[in-house]
Amino acid sequence: MKAIRCKAYGPPSTLVLEELESLRPRAKEVVVQVKACGINFPDTLIIQGLYQFKPKLPFTPGSDIAGVIQEVGEEVLHLKQGDEVFGFVVYGALAEEVVVPANSCFLKPKKMDYPVAASFMMAYGTSYHALKDRAMLNEGETLLVLGASGGVGLAAVELGKLMGAKVIAAASTDEKLELCQAYGADQIINYTKVDLKSTIKELTGGRGADVIYDPVGGNYSEAAFRGIAWNGRFLVVGFAAGTIPNIPLNLPLLKGASVVGVFWGNFAMGNPKANMKNAMTLMKWYDEGKLKPHIHNIYDLEDTPKALQEMMERKVKGKLVVRM
Repeated sequence: MKAIRCKAYGPPSTLVLEELESLRPRAKEVVVQVKACGINFPDTLIIQGLYQFKPKLPFTPGSDIAGVIQEVGEEVLHLKQGDEVFGFVVYGALAEEVVVPANSCFLKPKKMDYPVAASFMMAYGTSYHALKDRAMLNEGETLLVLGASGGVGLAAVELGKLMGAKVIAAASTDEKLELCQAYGADQIINYTKVDLKSTIKELTGGRGADVIYDPVGGNYSEAAFRGIAWNGRFLVVGFAAGTIPNIPLNLPLLKGASVVGVFWGNFAMGNPKANMKNAMTLMKWYDEGKLKPHIHNIYDLEDTPKALQEMMERKVKGKLVVRM
């Protein structure tokens, strides 16, 4: 089988396409013939050795997959050879085959094509877990989404509206914000043109945002936190800006606010039943036409470095997909 390999930590240009031996599942695992793999921002960090964990070199990056079950390991009862599925792994998905834990693999809805299925679990799983389980977002509350045109950000905009919140989308260009409005954002902020804190206050009548969803980090986090409401919840989702912010701890005190970490991967692996329940809700909403993943571009496997470079340059609106 062909696979993208990271042999030394570095930029996307250092990745190579190699031929590897076919895979075999162990107990409670399945081998999936990959049809599509979604690209996520953490993929750009993992290949540079900048993520929370560092896989042993050499390794195959990629986590969001859709495909067909090729082989089923022992003790797997809910899946069989030939099933069309989507799911996630820690890494290893940018290949023609991948081993997936059976409890991280879901039957693909018939009307969901492979590129959409490979764009679904990481973005919507992360955002739904963040808003439902971590922020406990209530109907009528105000949700501010930073980096709102990205994969997880756009999912948060869409889910926030579906959960009954007033959604403010913040992004770096007017073009990105147009997409956010198409996905239901009530109000928008171009944080390269206006002061983020004062604009949040202005749009909320001085009250502030009840929940702030932050996959960006960098200089925008503290400014956004200063615009949070009393008893607000600040969701730490990621650091796409490239730097981890230092937020003064007097701000949570003065606002009576909470800083809440969101690590969906650990939640999904450690609480598979709760994650399955969330996934079933998301798939139901998809079947009802309430969720519509936005795919920015589709690349072939050999062009994976180009896809990752585009992601690093923050040119992507929604999701990128690699097809096999």
